[in-house]
Amino acid sequence: MSTFPGTRLRRLRRTGALRSLVRETRLDVSDLVYPLFVGPESMPNEELPALGRFSVDDLAREAEELLGLGISSVILFGIPEEKDDEGSGAYAAEGIVQRALRALRERYPDLVLITDVCLCEYTSHGHCGVIEDGEVANDATLELLSRTAVSHAEAGADVVAPSDMMDGRVAALRATLDEGGFTDTPIVSYAAKYASAFYGPFREAAESSPSFGDRRGYQMDPANVREALRECELDVAEGADVLMVKPALPNLDVLRAVRDRFDLPVAAYNVSGEYAMVKAAAARGWMDEQQAAMESLTAIKRAGADFVVTYWAKELAGWL
Repeated sequence: MSTFPGTRLRRLRRTGALRSLVRETRLDVSDLVYPLFVGPESMPNEELPALGRFSVDDLAREAEELLGLGISSVILFGIPEEKDDEGSGAYAAEGIVQRALRALRERYPDLVLITDVCLCEYTSHGHCGVIEDGEVANDATLELLSRTAVSHAEAGADVVAPSDMMDGRVAALRATLDEGGFTDTPIVSYAAKYASAFYGPFREAAESSPSFGDRRGYQMDPANVREALRECELDVAEGADVLMVKPALPNLDVLRAVRDRFDLPVAAYNVSGEYAMVKAAAARGWMDEQQAAMESLTAIKRAGADFVVTYWAKELAGWL
């Protein structure tokens, strides 16, 4: 093997054109999914613009702008007018996400519509399932999640994405979707979703913070990677079409392990806290937001993600 001075790796770093020519990992707008929050009325977020909320009418205008930027995939989160113990707004035929889906499907047939399937935004207690004896009841929750997924597919969702972390939810959704005639609707499973401090801004935007306790009894321990692979194995066996790791940046090793083990497409969620940290530091002049965001998303792709859910999608479309 040739060594210095014959070998000089800096030769290919000398100019921007050379660096681009040999770049191993590339970002593309087509790799990005933009989260959208829909509620009874629009509520802008000045500090974290991508976490603002849209009414159904305003959401349609936002979708048009996204398509103009080349962003062709979104994931919808709903905030209902009223909440109850069983999160009935999640699976109501006239629920906020169902109405948004019908509006977007009619106007923008080429937009990929992914829906978050969970109860946390809809329950009065903020947990991801129904409560029995002070605990989230796994099996009782599966029926409601399945009803939610079917209602989304009926309203026009292209893809459903269960994020609740109940055991057996992929199998339950697959069976119910197939029984309802939606055999072609893919399931993106939040397979390795950790109980993370990085969800804070999302929970504020989605009004989904638990009113008691926390979610460590069903979301994963951040210390575990072998368990993440077991979660993925089970979800593959149950019929998942895509595996997701969330949050992305603290779990790049997990993302790589999932990529190496499974042949399914792998997604990563670049979550609200990761977005907010860079926004806050950039606002104080501590770092360059564009450079930090590009570096973060490149690292997520380099670790093995086929696509990334990220709040930077709109800005990245301009930067690229």
